[in-house]
Amino acid sequence: MLEQHWNGAQLLDADTMLEWAKTMTWKGLHPVVNLSREVYAKGVTLTNKARREVEARLLRNPDLPKWDILIRPACAPA
Repeated sequence: MLEQHWNGAQLLDADTMLEWAKTMTWKGLHPVVNLSREVYAKGVTLTNKARREVEARLLRNPDLPKWDILIRPACAPA
């Protein structure tokens, strides 16, 4: 959806990309958009248990399982 929304826009810098992303809507809702400048360590992998927990939140469309994925929110810790 985002690619269609900003189709043809000149995305010259991060600020421009963020502003375009903020104006997008999906089913009447705007996304929460934040820029992360955190540098992630290379070679970090999930444990099998952690991967299963993430995958349990994914609902894949059977017709397009690689591209059409609904990500259910994680439950907030008590």
